[in-house]
Amino acid sequence: MPVPSGDARALARPPAPETLTRAPSAAPARAFSEHQFRDALAQFATGVTVICARHPDGRYVGFTANSFNSVSLDPPLVLWSLSRRSASLPAFEGSERYSVNVLAADQVDLARRFSRPHADRFAGVPYRLGWAGAPLIDGCVAWIECSHHARHRAGDHVVFIGDVHDCARGHGRGLVFHEHRYATTAPI
Repeated sequence: MPVPSGDARALARPPAPETLTRAPSAAPARAFSEHQFRDALAQFATGVTVICARHPDGRYVGFTANSFNSVSLDPPLVLWSLSRRSASLPAFEGSERYSVNVLAADQVDLARRFSRPHADRFAGVPYRLGWAGAPLIDGCVAWIECSHHARHRAGDHVVFIGDVHDCARGHGRGLVFHEHRYATTAPI
C-alpha cells in the first residue's frame, strides 16, 4: 500500500540487506568421517552424465559425472565439477566448449568405461560432433552443449558453470546413481 508523502515511514531507510558471505574463520572440527559424508550424499539420487571436450592437442577427453545440475533458465546455465587431481582437468580448462551427454538406463557400461582409466575411452563408442566440437554420444536421453561461463576452485574440485548454446532430448529412461550403484527412474 502506498505511504503518504508526509508520513515518516516514507523517509525511513529500508533495512540493510543480509550479507551472504562469511568472514574467514578457523574451520570447526568435523564430527563425521569422509566415509560418513559419502554415505549421506549417496542418499541423493543423481543423473549420470559423460562430459566431453576436445583437448587442445585434438584428441577427445571425457569422464563420467554425477555432479551435474541446472543453475538458471534465463540465461540457460548448468554446472558440474571435476577433481583438481583429474588428468582431464587441463583439457577442460583449455577447451572453450564441451558437451554433456545424459546417459540412458541401458548405458551403464559407458558410465563405467568413462569412470575408469582407459587407453581410448571413445574407441568403438558411436558419437557425432555438434556445435561444441565435442562428442555427442549416441543413445543418450539428452545432450547439452556449452561454453565456459565461469570456473571456481572449491575444495578439492573445480566447479564449471556452462552457458548452454544447444540441447536436445532423446528417448527412454535416464540412468541414475543412488546408494553407490546405478539404477533407473520409475514413476511412482
